[in-house]
Amino acid sequence: MFEGLQLFAAAIMGFMNFTSIFNALWATQLGIIIGMLPGLTATMGVALLTTLTFHMDPNAAILILICMYVGSIYGGSRSAILLNIPGTPANAATTVDGFPLAKQGLAGKAIGIATTGSFLGSVIGMLTMALFTPLIGTIALSFQSFEFFWFAIFGIVICGNLTAPKDPLKGWISGFLGLFVAMIGMEGIHAYVRYSFGNTNLSGGIALIPAMVGAFGLAEIITVMRYTKFDVVKTKIDRVFPRLGDVFQYWKTIIRSGIIGTFIGAVPGVGEDIAAWVSYDMAKRSAKPKDQELFGKGSVEGLLAAETGNNAAVPGAIIPVLTLAIPGSAPAAVLLGAMLIHGVRPGPLIMVEFPTFVYEVTSMVLIATLAMFILGLCMVRSLVKVLLIPRQKLMPIIFVLCVVGSFALQSRLFDVGIMIVFGIIGFLLREMDYPMAPLVLGIILGDILDKNLRRALVISEGSLQPFFTRPICLVLFIVTVLIIISRMPWFGKLFAAIKSSIFPKKTV
Repeated sequence: MFEGLQLFAAAIMGFMNFTSIFNALWATQLGIIIGMLPGLTATMGVALLTTLTFHMDPNAAILILICMYVGSIYGGSRSAILLNIPGTPANAATTVDGFPLAKQGLAGKAIGIATTGSFLGSVIGMLTMALFTPLIGTIALSFQSFEFFWFAIFGIVICGNLTAPKDPLKGWISGFLGLFVAMIGMEGIHAYVRYSFGNTNLSGGIALIPAMVGAFGLAEIITVMRYTKFDVVKTKIDRVFPRLGDVFQYWKTIIRSGIIGTFIGAVPGVGEDIAAWVSYDMAKRSAKPKDQELFGKGSVEGLLAAETGNNAAVPGAIIPVLTLAIPGSAPAAVLLGAMLIHGVRPGPLIMVEFPTFVYEVTSMVLIATLAMFILGLCMVRSLVKVLLIPRQKLMPIIFVLCVVGSFALQSRLFDVGIMIVFGIIGFLLREMDYPMAPLVLGIILGDILDKNLRRALVISEGSLQPFFTRPICLVLFIVTVLIIISRMPWFGKLFAAIKSSIFPKKTV
């Protein structure tokens, strides 16, 4: 351990020069801006910067890409809090409590809390990455297709349960509608085209970015057009830096969300969005009954849990990249490609071939985290002024960004059409009180669920038995069923009857 600490300290000192600090600052700032803009994701930002780093020193190039990754995942919280539009899918959970806080005139506090949570989550993930990278990589390797299938179902159930507390069935319907949308296009094993109805554009499937931008961005624009009487949110920027008491009274939530986010990030292909939702769910379940009522209405603890979880998943997603050469998320996949371009071969032998590289990457995450924290708090006052602009005047600008973000993905007008269609669908679902987050999460997880279900059936020769007999599968299945049953009306009555029979009320 002491040798590892020495290598970590040496790696940090190696980046203590003007060039590295300058690169970290501008790359993180650019990442925050890209994360804020609807339709521009961390994956796109890392991919675009990768093309500009071919001829750079490997350490400098990877530092810039990691700063972009960290900054963009955090930056998505800005538009989530200020406009109720998550900048990236990882920030969908942030809208649940972030936007209600902004409507209460506490946008500055909300952004400060989100910044602090993001910082602490990244620190927890970074420490875990430095200390337990080989171990967590081994655990992640034990997940096979059977487990990934249940993980996708588990994510939809949790998300639907959280975003529609009054009627979770609507949340689950929205989530499984997203799974159906993800089935459109060629399937991953035999390239058979499904549900395209002869349309060649649909044979490639529904892209996530246009669908997400439509469901969150355009639907919000149509809502503003439908209900024109919106009060301008008044903000009180009495304190940009959050009080230590406001943050560390939830120290258990911070540690729990950081650990959950790191471990979920380390599971290949799962990503920061599920980490945020699971962290949010655990925070809500662990809160006191009076605090649980605040979730969804402007809970500081809920906002803190979501932002801690999704940012802790960033170092977590890098863990399988380093130890297994398997990306934990889409941006981490681009990062893996950049490492290979620059002559670094991640995998089980990385500690033999590049013994100091793990600690260098850990120090890069630390530098990116510090840059994100400093820049994030410095920009609060200017960004909160966005809320002072009447929404009717702001929405045309948002619409232009939605169109540009959708078109920039593959330079196809078809994607702009997809954005418009999902915007209309999203508006109609909103009018009927169906949440949007499960729909988008279903599109994200649909590809994971489809490929792993089919792959698992090939491995098991058509048998469903491994889906219920493998230990991790059995745990995920039982937890998923319990979550569904717990939200049924008869379960509450049954639980109350059992509780009263075991613990009868004392009569005086």
